[in-house]
Amino acid sequence: MRRAIELARESFNEGEVPVGAVIVQDEKIIGEGKNKVISDNDVTSHAEINAIREASKNIKNYRLNECYMYVTLEPCHMCAKAAVDARLSSIIFAALEPKTGSIISIDNFFDKKELNHSPSYQYGLLKEESSKLLKDFFRLRR
Repeated sequence: MRRAIELARESFNEGEVPVGAVIVQDEKIIGEGKNKVISDNDVTSHAEINAIREASKNIKNYRLNECYMYVTLEPCHMCAKAAVDARLSSIIFAALEPKTGSIISIDNFFDKKELNHSPSYQYGLLKEESSKLLKDFFRLRR
């Protein structure tokens, strides 16, 4: 999660919403991502999607079985569905996202019985650090 926070700080410094994500397999980071929505002019360029893309390229497989994602903010529905389709084993996120968080905050997406795969999830790891970074970012924007 520490590396994900570093990536979130990079996003902050680049004027992007500060979210970072890493994907780990066998205790090794195989993919990293940070928010690049503005710089890429791409609404799908969320940290989680960028980390999934890099991890898939690195292992030459779109299935990320036995992989874990660490992300600084609760994923939105788009990112949660990508995690399901990639077959991530687990997602560990730092802070809740009360407006768009699909895992706990506004939905319990991974708990839907209709899904053909459901990653496990946990939250709260380094949540204070992640929350402060987000609050500082939005305070500067107002």
